Amino acid sequence: MVQLHRRFTDSQVKELIERYLRKEIETRYIQNILGIRRKRFFAIINAHRHCPHELSIHYKRSTKNRTMPQAVEENILREIQIEKSLIENPDTPLRHYNYSYVKNLLETKYIQKVSLSTIIDRAKKHDFYVKKRPKKILITGRLTNYGGEIIYHDSPYHLWSSPAKEKCYLITSLDDFSRFMLYVTLLKKEASWAHILFLQTVVLRHGALFLYYVDSPFNLSVCERQGLPAVDITYPH
Repeated sequence: MVQLHRRFTDSQVKELIERYLRKEIETRYIQNILGIRRKRFFAIINAHRHCPHELSIHYKRSTKNRTMPQAVEENILREIQIEKSLIENPDTPLRHYNYSYVKNLLETKYIQKVSLSTIIDRAKKHDFYVKKRPKKILITGRLTNYGGEIIYHDSPYHLWSSPAKEKCYLITSLDDFSRFMLYVTLLKKEASWAHILFLQTVVLRHGALFLYYVDSPFNLSVCERQGLPAVDITYPH
């Protein structure tokens, strides 16, 4: 139902109703102007006939708004506070709140069902919100037409999980065309042998690939030792 009071004043609606009663405007035209259905229209007509001087289109709530239980709100803020601690930790790659994760956590951990919009509303009211940065347009100058044409290889070093207490290397290999993760593993210490095993696994499983993109001379040297074509670039994280 259209919220009539947000679009028209009482006097504007009264004028249209009076013109209808004088048979100057047909029903369908007034319904189109007001954006209401037939039932709503005749309800206003009856209210005007009953008491024309007190006709009002403003909605009056007969019941109180539903209030959230205190325990639910406390759990929302508790879990969002954990998210904030991870965002503020420079060792973790997390930069934004995951409200959907908090919603799922409330349902599984606390057996409390809360809408996503309610969680976001509570988060903003308590300053648990990070504005999204404008997206940067990256032009690589290369286009892929099939899987295996370009593979991105990377080994970022982060604190991937807060309970882990220490940083790890995440060795990954991503196909540019399909966005399929060909290889992924976590290591406490980066070594040439780990990357050699990675290359061996990818080639044996998926075949020899056309070109590797790496972001460090270390990874480039590993590919060159294996006789695989590779290009050194600075790939954005």
